[in-house]
Amino acid sequence: MVKYSFEFKLKILQEYLDGKGGFSYLSKKHGLKSENQMKNWLNAYQEFGEEGLLRKRQNQSYSVQFKMDAIELYQTTELSYREVANHLGINNPALIANWMRTFRAEGVDGLSKKKGRPPILSKKKENPKANKATLEERDRIKELEKQVRSLQIENAFLKELRKLRKQEAQQRRKNQSHESSTASEDPFKLVELLETLKFPKSTFMYWQKRFDRQNPDQEIEEEILKIRSQHKDYGCLRLTKELCNRGFHVNKKKVQRLIRKLGIEVRSFTRKSRRYHSYRGKIGAVTKNRIHRRFCTSICHQKITTHTTELKYFELDKSGTIREKKLYLDPFLDMYSSEIISYRISEKPNALAIMEALEEAIQVTKDCLYRRTFHSDQGWAYQMKAYNHKLKEHKIFQSMSRKGTCLDNSIMENFFSLLKQEIYYGREFHSFEELKQAIDNYIYYYNHERMKKKLNWQSPVQFRKSALKAA
Repeated sequence: MVKYSFEFKLKILQEYLDGKGGFSYLSKKHGLKSENQMKNWLNAYQEFGEEGLLRKRQNQSYSVQFKMDAIELYQTTELSYREVANHLGINNPALIANWMRTFRAEGVDGLSKKKGRPPILSKKKENPKANKATLEERDRIKELEKQVRSLQIENAFLKELRKLRKQEAQQRRKNQSHESSTASEDPFKLVELLETLKFPKSTFMYWQKRFDRQNPDQEIEEEILKIRSQHKDYGCLRLTKELCNRGFHVNKKKVQRLIRKLGIEVRSFTRKSRRYHSYRGKIGAVTKNRIHRRFCTSICHQKITTHTTELKYFELDKSGTIREKKLYLDPFLDMYSSEIISYRISEKPNALAIMEALEEAIQVTKDCLYRRTFHSDQGWAYQMKAYNHKLKEHKIFQSMSRKGTCLDNSIMENFFSLLKQEIYYGREFHSFEELKQAIDNYIYYYNHERMKKKLNWQSPVQFRKSALKAA
């Protein structure tokens, strides 16, 4: 093995630091076998100065405890041999590698062996059979110690899991913070824990670095919660568009993931209850179906549809008994923008409410330049002579769905479904005025604020006004 002088090492490093060449060039120039030698000199020079380049005349001895501390530092961190040696003030990183190799092969006893060759003549002849038995017993003891250690780790893990569950239960009841929990105080090494739990060290280190990382989606989550407070039934698509309108350009899949994380999934869409049926047979004039499910139109106020739906509420009577009562909604909807142009709310299904809503719808749609069509089902109110005469008086076509075919008026059924799912199902109303006020508020919200994908992410009123401006 070639020994290099202190002056030679310092000269080469000075040339490298002055920029006269790299590791490969300078190694070949000065006849070094490997550029790794030069890298080791540079590391020693940077860590310990010129003393790191001096060759020690006497070999330094290290205690077994010092070697075990070095091995534990290497196993419980991501430091390399060189970084561990620098941390412990050792000039030669190969020592750490030798200690690790010896520890894996012979255990702690291997670290306590003295340097040098063993004596040629032993003082006492050893029995080979006894040595063999001793080695077997030692291996057996090591195996048992390892099993006991694994059982202790599993026991501590179960205790910690039970403690966390108790703290979670207390947090739900008392609304306390989870930060008060403390980690297990059992003196287990990281290597033992990972080996017992069969958990990769790389995965552990990866998540350890991510624990203290700030939430990159904090601002988006706060904005989503603000939107949800205003629009309680906005799902993934409408939340994505609303975020875009507010300057947050995110993918719908990310919004869906954040909705699940925040636990704000829309739960209004539940099983429907029994519907109100206004069909009483043929009691008047039944007209043909002029719409034929062609609900799309490019002309505002040309195609209008209507229907009646029933909603229930509970009210105390004079005797203090809770009675179930009913409310009836009669809206008129414009198929161009899905806007509710008129509606009436009554306690009973009567002709007066329908005729008042019809009169208002006729007045709102009189600006249409084409002949209008009013569509409905074959309910008794829409077969009345007064209803037919009113439409003929204003030269309006009357259209009716086929008998027992609700899909012929699906655009109106869709509105009723949205209304009931977003404000009615899962909620109890205790007076006529309370339920009426909720319907009034929802229809205003539906017309002016609730965006629709088919309307280019605009509300019905916004879509109608923007179309008029474009025209």
